[in-house]
Amino acid sequence: MRVAVSNAKGQLTELIRRAEAGEEVVLTRRGQPVARLVSVAASVAPAARKKLLDAIRVSGAAKARSGENAARSQDFLYRADGLPG
Repeated sequence: MRVAVSNAKGQLTELIRRAEAGEEVVLTRRGQPVARLVSVAASVAPAARKKLLDAIRVSGAAKARSGENAARSQDFLYRADGLPG
């Protein structure tokens, strides 16, 4: 939900209730987002974030394939002088 800062002043209690319920409330000024209200319980603790990133790195490493890297995978299309062959 997007709400102008000027309008949020009068409905702060309601906006906080919505954030506590899990809804993301974005405060805007002149149509541009400037702040976000989210539930503290919904935010990820640093330790949990580190654990998640480590799991993603391990998963990515397991999926990586050995062999030519992508930068060299299309070298066969060009001659030694760099022109298309």
